[in-house]
Amino acid sequence: MSDQDDNHLIAERRAKLARLRERGQAFPNDFRRDALAAELQRRYADEEPAALEARGLRVSVGGRLRAKRVMGKASFARLEDGSGDIQLFLLRDTLGEVYEDFKSWDLGDILGAQGTLFRTKTGELSVKVDSLRLLTKSLRPLPDKWHGIADTELRYRQRYVDLIMNEDSRRVFRTRSRIVQSLRNFLDARDFLEVETPMLQTIPGGAVARPFKTHHNALDLDMYLRIAPELYLKRLTVGGFDRVYEINRNFRNEGLSTRHNPEFTMLELYQAYVDCDDIMRLVEDMFRGVADLLASAPVGASAAAPEPSGPAGAARQSSSRVVRYQGVDYDLGPPFQRLTIEQIILRHNPGLDAQRLREVGYLRGVCDAMKIPYQPGDGAGKLQIEIFEHNGEQHLLQPTFAHAYPTEVSPLARRNDADPFITDRFEFFIAGREYANGFSELNDAEEQAQRFKEQVARKASGDEEAMYYDADYVRALEYGMPPAGGLGVGIDRMVMFFTDSASIRDVLLFPHMRPEG
Repeated sequence: MSDQDDNHLIAERRAKLARLRERGQAFPNDFRRDALAAELQRRYADEEPAALEARGLRVSVGGRLRAKRVMGKASFARLEDGSGDIQLFLLRDTLGEVYEDFKSWDLGDILGAQGTLFRTKTGELSVKVDSLRLLTKSLRPLPDKWHGIADTELRYRQRYVDLIMNEDSRRVFRTRSRIVQSLRNFLDARDFLEVETPMLQTIPGGAVARPFKTHHNALDLDMYLRIAPELYLKRLTVGGFDRVYEINRNFRNEGLSTRHNPEFTMLELYQAYVDCDDIMRLVEDMFRGVADLLASAPVGASAAAPEPSGPAGAARQSSSRVVRYQGVDYDLGPPFQRLTIEQIILRHNPGLDAQRLREVGYLRGVCDAMKIPYQPGDGAGKLQIEIFEHNGEQHLLQPTFAHAYPTEVSPLARRNDADPFITDRFEFFIAGREYANGFSELNDAEEQAQRFKEQVARKASGDEEAMYYDADYVRALEYGMPPAGGLGVGIDRMVMFFTDSASIRDVLLFPHMRPEG
């Protein structure tokens, strides 16, 4: 449909609204709904027509007019609410003048209907309407029912229209909500305390990333949108909260891609008296728990069916943990693979000398041969990660913990006792994508101060993602933080995986876009 056609239809609808205004309140707010379409469909799915009609069940339903079939003395309409849709049966003799008004109402209008439930001759549950009202006049025509919004960018810009037209989009965001709630339940059951930490920070810390900068007028102070809540959450661990978590919005001044949005959601947690291995086991339990939840109670189901016991139950659980993402099956059932960074580099870059993987000069030669850019001050640890990111991580398809990250690129992680070149840190990958980052926490205040100084030196040499020196955080560590493990999980990517969504924009209600025009 052309813009000219759209403009003509909008003008017609505005004229209808003008006539409604002349007759009185055009946007009434005194209608009360007492039933949802999906609940009615579920509750009376097996009710026989005669028994249903004999009960004379009255309902009030409200929603958007999605289809209408006008005949002489009787008409049908389909009303859609947030849960689903239900058919309306309208009689001219019952509704009188309202029936004539209904004929001119448009698809997209929001209606309120009251009447009794019955089943048509074709077996469809319907409402025999005896009271019908126009609650909101829709001024813009909906896209064609069968084609929806073909323009992907338009779907992201006008998410409200996408949600009206696309049940798959509604399913994704319902699933997202359930995943977030399941993570809360998972942690609450393990005695974690949910907290909130500042989004505006004077020092952006907790991650290696470029921040967004703003200014506080009253304090005449430059501030930053947080890139991570880590340093505040660990201050709470110092303060005696041994298990804390936050589901938080973070902001990083980076590019846009199918996996990156400058504003994104993370789950970050800290637990005292555990280490990196314990956190890896927590990740396994967390991801399997989400898989089990979504398999046992799909979106739209009111409750999960009880799992059978014995071999049948084990088979179902195993099946529930196979997740299909972009045409490939990923099995969350077996223990997740664990490989060190150096093992991954050697496995996917044959011919490299394992004995020289920590020599700066050798690694620079490898990077030159692979056309991998690097900075003059990069040490062996940073060069290893450059090679790993260039040809390593994309091969980690089935669930894998890549661990033993170089100390040079892990300024907040605890150095490994047996090998100071590496830290007790991991990242979790599926389908070649990182989903989580965790480690044994560095709680040595003096070493943390030195690590911050090294980051400041990197920033001075031009690394815009290097960390600042956070003196207050060092002071907090000087009071003593118990040994602990920490974890950050990318919620958006997790939802992408469990909803088979190719782009992060598919799981963000309002992704960032360039301004129109």
